[in-house]
Amino acid sequence: MPMPKRVLIVDDAIFMRNMIKDIFAGSGFEVVGEAANGLEAVERYRELRPDLTTMDIVMPFKSGIEATREIVRADPRAVVVMCSALGQESLVMEAIEAGASDFIVKPFKSEDVLAVVKKVLGEA
Repeated sequence: MPMPKRVLIVDDAIFMRNMIKDIFAGSGFEVVGEAANGLEAVERYRELRPDLTTMDIVMPFKSGIEATREIVRADPRAVVVMCSALGQESLVMEAIEAGASDFIVKPFKSEDVLAVVKKVLGEA
């Protein structure tokens, strides 16, 4: 059996992290870490080297875009999926330019999240 893919979840809202965690845990992924802001995201990424990172865009201390830029600069193979709210299209484009692989829009439906994740991990 293949090893489960390892996921880092980054969001400043704990309820969002829990929601995303439930989606992944229920689908055979291993959630290896969480971060509540962009600074933590970069640190946790370095520590954990996850297969996939979900990244909120708007967070304190360092935005998801800045964190993504830093992560991808350090590890060009990083797979980062941005989590955006409706109306954040310009930020999403900026995040993709910063190196994000794709994005999902809140409110999340688990099947939409998993479809994007499979696509970026090359399993679709």
